[in-house]
Amino acid sequence: MNNFMNYINENGSAIGKALLQHISLSFVSLMITMVIAIPLAIFLMRYPKVGEAVQQLAGVIQTLPSLAILGLLIPFVGIGTVPAVIALVLYAIMPIFSNTYAGLTGIDPELKEAAEAFGLSGPFKLFRIYLPLALPMILTGIRLAMVMIIGTATLAALIGGGGLGTYILLGIQTNNNNALLVGALLSAILALLASYLLKILSKLSFKKLGIGLVALLIILGGFYGWQAWSNSQSQTITIAGKMGGEPEILINMYKDVIEADDSHTEVKLKPNFGGTSFLFGALRSGKIDIYPEFTGTVLQSLVKGDGQVAHNPERAYQAARQSLNKQFNLDYLAPMAYQNGYALTVRASDAKQYQLKSIADLAKYPQFKAGFDPDFYQQKDGYPGLKEKYHLDFTNVKTMEPALRYEALNNGQLDVTDAYTTDPQIKQYHLVVLKDSDGFFPPYQAAPLMSHSFARKHPRAVKALDKLKGKVTTEQMQAMNYKVTVLHQKAADVAKEFLQQEHLI
Repeated sequence: MNNFMNYINENGSAIGKALLQHISLSFVSLMITMVIAIPLAIFLMRYPKVGEAVQQLAGVIQTLPSLAILGLLIPFVGIGTVPAVIALVLYAIMPIFSNTYAGLTGIDPELKEAAEAFGLSGPFKLFRIYLPLALPMILTGIRLAMVMIIGTATLAALIGGGGLGTYILLGIQTNNNNALLVGALLSAILALLASYLLKILSKLSFKKLGIGLVALLIILGGFYGWQAWSNSQSQTITIAGKMGGEPEILINMYKDVIEADDSHTEVKLKPNFGGTSFLFGALRSGKIDIYPEFTGTVLQSLVKGDGQVAHNPERAYQAARQSLNKQFNLDYLAPMAYQNGYALTVRASDAKQYQLKSIADLAKYPQFKAGFDPDFYQQKDGYPGLKEKYHLDFTNVKTMEPALRYEALNNGQLDVTDAYTTDPQIKQYHLVVLKDSDGFFPPYQAAPLMSHSFARKHPRAVKALDKLKGKVTTEQMQAMNYKVTVLHQKAADVAKEFLQQEHLI
């Protein structure tokens, strides 16, 4: 408990920001859903067959996996809050529409006949009779939708939407239970508070609710307008990173050297932003400005070519830089010194028992349970290419997040997994890295990737990032990874400490 409270005290500002993002995302999604679902239910109350069909359609949408919906939306609306809001609205339509529709169509027919007999106008009947009578049902639907939205909004972090899901991902990636608890507990508390607040509001009159809602919308509109104006007054650079502790260290290094060189530039970080293809697409679409990419990944997975990668690091970098320049109009700055290549690793006890020394030795044991990072499982420079090169054919292969696969290997739930040569868990769990005897894995050096237009507009940022050229050895990166992943120190603090020790800032 003391560790948990210390974590909250040390990260209070960032946690507060993530909480506000989560509330904002949830509230906006709820408002949009209400604007769509309630008028639609009012319109269709006179067309019961169409109303039933819409209810069925909303139910079908809700059965679709949320991650699948997010994946389908990205090619059309990009990343960030927009696809997250769309997905949340789709999920929340059913409870609000169904309850509103049921409340309106369930009004006593005798009351409707009486209203007709008195010759009351349509608007009068709707706002003075039908909606007030249906209000308890409508608020119940809103309450259900709000709780659903708050819980599902944690997935927004997977596509750069921010919110409390960022801490859940961070906790999983770095094996940090404190971060995981912060995200999970605050999400649960927020859902309970929202449910309780809506329960209190259900006791108010229809008129008072309408006035309060209008006032709230005016206040929020002014707040977002002021925020947008404030953001437009400063130059902002958005830097994103892949999942895990090391990418977060890198993007914090980028941030520190850029801001140290130019105090008028604000750098916005998006850690744990996604996998390779996701980040590359975000960069090309302009959703982010910079992200660190590895030379081997560029040559094997991003650019078109014959798939042959030079094992000389300098030649590999030049080939990657030229291909990115020619094919995508992207600038690839000079890399750091360290190598963070792929490897396969096993428990020391298994290495001894089965006499495993190289990757080729694994071909004799197809019964081994393998668990791989999603990127490694699908990229040409990962398991597909490795399987062909070394004739591997594991009968049981799973994909899982990077931090989980090490724990599963250590606990005996897996027999072999992929690793990066700078991963601190290799030392932590006393694992054995198998030799790449046929030289399959290409050189992997991290370097900032950005568009031509960004590089032209931000020459000072490019100059600042060039300070990292040839810096950081493999041993230094592994030590920093150990501090973040095992000792649970903040990546921002670890990055800044290193830069200061090396006199780079």
